[in-house]
Amino acid sequence: MSTLGYLLIGFFLPLFPFSIGFNALLTRVTNLPLRLILLLAWPQIGLLLLAQTDGAPPAWIVTWAMATSLLYSLRLLAVRELGRWIAFLATAAWGLLWLLPAAQAALHALWFSLPLLLLALLTASLERRFGGAYTGIYQGLAQAMPRFSAVLVITVLAAVATPPAPTFFSMLSAFLNATPGLMSGLVAVWLLWTWAAARLLQGLIVGPGTCEAAVDLERAGAWTYTAALLTLVVGGAVFSGGVA
Repeated sequence: MSTLGYLLIGFFLPLFPFSIGFNALLTRVTNLPLRLILLLAWPQIGLLLLAQTDGAPPAWIVTWAMATSLLYSLRLLAVRELGRWIAFLATAAWGLLWLLPAAQAALHALWFSLPLLLLALLTASLERRFGGAYTGIYQGLAQAMPRFSAVLVITVLAAVATPPAPTFFSMLSAFLNATPGLMSGLVAVWLLWTWAAARLLQGLIVGPGTCEAAVDLERAGAWTYTAALLTLVVGGAVFSGGVA
């Protein structure tokens, strides 16, 4: 494939600066169903285009993708708005799809996207309750909204590839298919995701309660999220036998 073709794919399997387009789009879309469709379909479009190429992508594209993932992983540390945090994490994760085997890339993209879909739903719930979803503005959600906080913590952990979430096995697969140089980049990405997740949760659920009047997640809603997260865990357990 020509360089121009790879650059086109770089809009969907993010390569900086083409990744700016997706981030701008997702953060400006206010319609929740459309947000969810974008998170689910965007990388799949890129993989469909990539499937039309001959053979594996060139090494310089893979290195570019790794650098893009590192850039957005680092930017996660400074983000306070949860919707933008989701967009940056999606960009960082989808950039790693360039490193993964083509035969399994669509499934890996799905594993990366599903926790972000749940996180987008939780973000919309915060926006309805408080008019926005920012860290540091309201704290102590663990006291005011214990069910919501528990679901939020587990969902964030799943999104940043904490075992046994399927994203963990996608990262492991990337390790198994990476060169030594790319492995060091993957380690840095993983550490940055973990750090960013800790900062995000600290800014939302830790501290004295400042939103005592907030309405917690209903029991039915909590069980629905729990079932979805358990499904992801089961998917991770099943998928662990097919890492390649």
